[in-house]
Amino acid sequence: MEKWQKDFLELIETAVDEVERLFLEVTTTVETLFELSGEFSEHLHNTIVTEVEQYLADLNDDVDLDSYWHLDDLMDDSEISFPYSVEPTPQQHPACMGCQHYHGQVYGGNLMVCAMHPYGWDDSNCPDWEAEEFEF
Repeated sequence: MEKWQKDFLELIETAVDEVERLFLEVTTTVETLFELSGEFSEHLHNTIVTEVEQYLADLNDDVDLDSYWHLDDLMDDSEISFPYSVEPTPQQHPACMGCQHYHGQVYGGNLMVCAMHPYGWDDSNCPDWEAEEFEF
């Protein structure tokens, strides 16, 4: 082997060694960074949890929350209702009959007629009335 070939081979080996050393240093640095960030996030989490628990304990001492926890016991199960549909009739909301905007759902005892006129229109001719579109 000639001298320039040996020099070139040594140069390549040196470059490989340096790149390997660089990767080892980067790996060590990244591992250290992950360890430090893990410790920092754990410390931060513990600090925040402690402060929030202390704040809630102080709030509980200041306000009598026990009276609020039992409010659901006061509600009668019959008062809880699910939305149901109501169709317009000539006696109730005649302007809404056949209108595509009619919603007709009862929420908590309150009828939602449509978005434009939540309580319905007073007479039999609504200015926003549009015929229902049926899709087949």
